[in-house]
Amino acid sequence: MKKVVFFLILVLSASLIWAGGVVSAQDQKKYRSQEISDSDGLPVLLKHLPEWEAAQSRASFANNVDDLKNAVGERPVLNVIDFPKGTEAVTADYPVGRLLIIEFMTPQASIDADVKITQWLAENPNSRIEYRRIGNYNAFVFDATDLSDAKVLLSEVKYEKDVQWLGEDPFLFKKLERHFAVTTADIFLSTFKAIALGIGFCLVLGIAAGFLFFRFREKRRGEMREFTDAGGMVRLNLDGFTPELAANRLLNE
Repeated sequence: MKKVVFFLILVLSASLIWAGGVVSAQDQKKYRSQEISDSDGLPVLLKHLPEWEAAQSRASFANNVDDLKNAVGERPVLNVIDFPKGTEAVTADYPVGRLLIIEFMTPQASIDADVKITQWLAENPNSRIEYRRIGNYNAFVFDATDLSDAKVLLSEVKYEKDVQWLGEDPFLFKKLERHFAVTTADIFLSTFKAIALGIGFCLVLGIAAGFLFFRFREKRRGEMREFTDAGGMVRLNLDGFTPELAANRLLNE
């Protein structure tokens, strides 16, 4: 019995740890972008990857320097450019190498970064990096196995300008509808996760408390000199099984 209870505790604990890991992994894969597609809610920058439908499962999105370095590793060329607020990047592995697209908020910021990157590449000719500025995008192919193939990959990156409506946005209702649906789904999923983790925690805590109470009762029962089913409660000593009274009776006799 003790081994079964202990095994159940281990299984439930492992399940909770695994579930927490899955939730964390799923949260880390969520894209957070300032520019979202109206049709499916995906970042527009993600869709500018070559063959993005196949690449999105292995793509990483970043909107700060730390996330960018975690995705592409330590790349010295990235240290020469600034990553101001609002700048976004997407990266994915391809057979020819790792493609990185950095989108700056303004053309001037992209031009300033282009000057620094071009200068760094000129000073480091053996870097195995193919680079090109495409609109507001500064695109890299790291660890290129073939420079000509890397150039072809960069040519498949398309920069598209945003359409700004001078009057009322005709897609405003669709945007609000999608935002409501996404927000509701996130709330529902978060609530379900919290309830599931809470139930699992209560199960583990209840089993642990029951096991400790069982062990305590077993220890008390082992210390009793004679058997009684009263469980430590006050009872009439009709059968003479109460240890203290039985001892006194023997002394009186």
